[in-house]
Amino acid sequence: MHTLFSPFQAGDLSLANRIVMAPLTRNRALPGRIPGDLQVEYYRQRASAGLIVTEASQISPEGQGYLDTPGIYSPEQVAGWRRVTDAVHAAGGRIVIQLWHVGRISHVSLLPEGTVPVSSSAKAAKTKTFTLKGFEDVSAPRALRTDELPRIVADYRHAARCAMQAGFDGVEVHGANGYLLEQFLRDSINDRSDTYGGSIENRARLLLEVMQAVVGEVGAGRTGLRLSPVTPANDAAQDSDAAALYGHVVDRLAPMKLAFLHLIEGATGGPRDAVPFDFEALRQRFKRVHPAGAWMVNNGYDRAMALDVVARGAADLVAFGKAFIANPDLVRRLREDAPLNLPRRETFYGGGAAGYTDYPALETSAA
Repeated sequence: MHTLFSPFQAGDLSLANRIVMAPLTRNRALPGRIPGDLQVEYYRQRASAGLIVTEASQISPEGQGYLDTPGIYSPEQVAGWRRVTDAVHAAGGRIVIQLWHVGRISHVSLLPEGTVPVSSSAKAAKTKTFTLKGFEDVSAPRALRTDELPRIVADYRHAARCAMQAGFDGVEVHGANGYLLEQFLRDSINDRSDTYGGSIENRARLLLEVMQAVVGEVGAGRTGLRLSPVTPANDAAQDSDAAALYGHVVDRLAPMKLAFLHLIEGATGGPRDAVPFDFEALRQRFKRVHPAGAWMVNNGYDRAMALDVVARGAADLVAFGKAFIANPDLVRRLREDAPLNLPRRETFYGGGAAGYTDYPALETSAA
């Protein structure tokens, strides 16, 4: 019987176990949005995960929404990430990068001079972002013109190419948590009247064009996608028919033969059952067409839940977030049912090594 600790093949990715380090924004990139020595050590420490999904990394200067987040579009960023991937691979790990465009969840101080955030519509989000001044209200966006959308798709393709140059094993497209691609998906945000608005087919168009472009660049077996059908994160109000919307998306994705789909169940970092949604029906819909595709689950999983969901065959991979922040050796702790370090929330966003690379491993904790 397969367990949480069994090896797994996700597309072209050979994983030592079913435990995934979820993408976690930590706001510690160097000037130029470049990963540095801290990131090399942070990810190397966590290389026992079956798969690491890096912190979300913007695909272009326009895609940035928070202070000191890394990018994956410049040669300098590629070189910085190459040091990270080399360290993870030397430690026996597998690592993919999350490709990110925040859309309207940004602030003018973070963007190229004279520009404002872009989105599917000109609706401002009622939320805050992290700037040089601390947490500030996001800036009002402008709606992307139809003739600009091929540029957005090209930026994702270019970032995927950069990821391969940086030595990543693959990429995960960020289609969740109220960022740009979800701003097109949900009719609560998207009020367009062109071919990217209105019907479910139109609202899903940009996401599917991005996925086709990324698959064309790096191969389906190295491509994943993160979705969050009902999360309210970043002022993303519920779609009028989330089951139909995400059913359509999964129906169109399954024939692409992606390595994995990564589903946030419920409210990101919050209640799993805040909004009714049949994730199992969505999984079965995906698996009927692409049985080899990995189904990754995320949000509030503890050891018992993770063991159970894999044993039942209701998921192939389980992603852990905060537990990986505080426990670089989380895989061992889960296997041995050892106590977990508690994360220090005050060090989540920004800073240095404290609360980042100084969490003790099990031997040190026991000593």
